[in-house]
Amino acid sequence: MMLKGFSYKLGDDVNTDYIISGRYKFSISDMKELAKHIMEDIDPTFYSRLKPGESFLVAGKNFGMGSSREQAPLVIKEAGIVGVVAKSFARIFYRNAINIGLPLIEADTSRIEENDSLQIDLENGVLKNLTKNTQDNISPLPPVMRKLLADGGLVEHFKKHGGIKL
Repeated sequence: MMLKGFSYKLGDDVNTDYIISGRYKFSISDMKELAKHIMEDIDPTFYSRLKPGESFLVAGKNFGMGSSREQAPLVIKEAGIVGVVAKSFARIFYRNAINIGLPLIEADTSRIEENDSLQIDLENGVLKNLTKNTQDNISPLPPVMRKLLADGGLVEHFKKHGGIKL
C-alpha cells in the first residue's frame, strides 16, 4: 500500500480535544459537518487548507492522547487525510484508527516540514520526502494491519469476510 500527500505539521502531545473540540463532539452527529471543525482550536483555518486525499498530519510524540472516543480518528478520515505520521501514538487512539482504516505511521518526523510532499510505502517500510529528496526506513506494517487498512478497517473487514479472515 502506497500513500502520497502533503504534510501539515503539528507538535507533540496533540490530544483528541485538539483534533475535534469537545464542544462539537456531542452536538454534531453528521461526520461530514464534524470534520469541518478538525484542529479548529489549533488553527481555525485548518480545514479550509486541507487537500482531501492529498494530506498527511505530521506530528511529534504522543499523538492522539486523551479520551478514547472514536470521533477523533473518524474526523481525520472524513476530512480526507490519507494518514498520520508521528513519532509515537497514544495506544487507544492507535487502536481506534486501525479499527476505522486510518493509516498511522511511526517515524522520526523532525526533518519533515509544513507542506513537504511525502510518499509512504507501508509494505516495504519506506518514507520518502520528495520535497527534500530524502528517504527513511520505517517499520513496515504487518500483513494483518495492511489487510485491515485495505478493507477499510476492522468493521468493514468483518462485513466483507463475514468474520475475521486474515
